[in-house]
This record gives sequence, structure tokens and C-alpha cells, in this order.
Amino acid sequence: MHGFLLIDKPAGITSHDIVRQIRRKLHIKRVGHGGTLDPMATGLVPVAIGDATRLLEFYSDSDKGYSATMRLGVTTDSQDAEGEVVATADWQSVTPDTVEQTLTSMQGDLDQVPPMFSALKKDGTPLYKLARQGIEVERKARRITIRSIAMTACELPSVSFDVVCSKGTYIRTLAHDVGQSLGCGAHLTALRRFRHGPYEIAAAIRLEDFVAASDEQAAAMLIPLLEMLPDLPLGRLSDEAIPRLLNGIPPQSDEVDFDADCVGGDIVRLVAGGRLLAVAEFDPARTREKRGDFILSRVFTCGQ
Repeated sequence: MHGFLLIDKPAGITSHDIVRQIRRKLHIKRVGHGGTLDPMATGLVPVAIGDATRLLEFYSDSDKGYSATMRLGVTTDSQDAEGEVVATADWQSVTPDTVEQTLTSMQGDLDQVPPMFSALKKDGTPLYKLARQGIEVERKARRITIRSIAMTACELPSVSFDVVCSKGTYIRTLAHDVGQSLGCGAHLTALRRFRHGPYEIAAAIRLEDFVAASDEQAAAMLIPLLEMLPDLPLGRLSDEAIPRLLNGIPPQSDEVDFDADCVGGDIVRLVAGGRLLAVAEFDPARTREKRGDFILSRVFTCGQ
């Protein structure tokens, strides 16, 4: 079984818990997820099954969208509601206009210092394990991009906002930094991912519904490999190119009929008969490939 699931994660479990339940349901080991959510968070988690796991890397650079709520005046060690309170401050002088202006100032490129309570590693040890021992280590700031951010509700000291951001962004750190800018501190109290790359939460299914489905129903819920990367140009292979591609030989550009204009360096899907046969880089100048006009990244011979 090969395909893709969009799961609406409930609160209280990890992203790996989702993977574990799907493995148990399908009796398949090759299951992986395309984006970690903290246990407190809910929302969209892409899950790949079988050969679909080979496409997860193409989601690593995807933007993500979140609906978040933070509480002003209280700072925690984990930067969210699951942590211990480390400071409190008066928020009464903060106004909705000030909050909105501060949120707007976060839009664009930022250097964000990852939180100690994270899965990032220091000398092979996850930072969260060090944090639980009361150890704090220096972390390098990472460049992130806030594509858009807007306040959606303000009932002080509670503030809700929607944000679309680049990979590697910690929303609880964003809330923490907003609190620091306001001078009163803040921590994240709720988080829901509503977008992951091209996919929206409206297309997701509940984990419990998938686990309870019959084998036939579960199979019908899978998104085919061909539909996993809808933003990539699609090229239909000629009959002559198919067997050579399946043996690792890239096609010539005139053996591929594209649905959109492509230039060298574009990542494309190569398909035939309603199946995804390869993901490749278009290389008409043949800078790295002596035969054919594509650099093959993934070739799929499985039935889909």
C-alpha cells in the first residue's frame, strides 16, 4: 500500500503517535510524517505510507499556516502552557493597537533563537532532555520568514493570531518574542496548523476515523503518489521513454509532454498511465547527466 494521508491531529498526542497508530492499523512499517506538532497542538499532519515516504523530503521547505493564541503577562520555560512559569509581569498598559503593531512588526525575515524545549540536538542529545535537567545551552539564531501575520481576536490578556511562515519557525518562540517586545512576556496557550504546503485542514481526516475504517475504506482515503506534489509541473512520458526510465535512464525533453512551461533546474513529476514514475530535475543543458534531459531524484516502480 502506497499513498498519502492528511490527518487532523488531536491534542495530547505526538506526531509519532499518529505514525504508530497508522502502522498498527495497516500492518506496514514504512510510515512517516511530514511535520512535527507538539502534543498541545492540533491540526494538519501529512503522513506518508509505503513508497510515499520517499517524497516527504519535498515537503521540508513548505510554508505552514497556524492559528495561535497567547497569553500576555506570563512567561514559561517551554514558551507554552505546558511549561513552568518563570516570570510574571503587568500587562494592563498594553492595548490591542500595540499588540497589533507588534505582531505586524514581526512580518518578514527574522533571526529566531530556537527554544530549549525542542527536538534540536546538542552533541547528539535533544535539547528538551537537557532542558528537563535544568541545563541551558547556547543556540544559534536561525533565519526564518513570516509571510503574513494578523491578529484575529484580542481579549486581553489573551490574543489570537493567524500566521503563515517558513520552515523551522517555532510559533511558541514567536509568541514569546512578541511578549518580550511588549515588555510583559507571553506564552502560547493554543496552536492549530491549518496549512502545510499546498494542503489545507479542510482536506484532513480525523485519526480516529481512519483507525476505525475498514480496509477498503482506509485504502480509499489515501491520496495517490501522483497527487502528492500538486505544485510541481507534470510531464507525460512517451511510450518509448517509459521502460528506459524504469531502468534508470532519463528521458529526452522531446519525449515528455509538460502541462506548464519548464526551465532548467525545475523539479517536475514524470508520469504515465495515471502513475507517478519519477520526480526529477529538468536539465536540458545536461550539466550533470550525459544521457537524457533530466536528473532523476526518485523513480517509482511500485503499483499505485
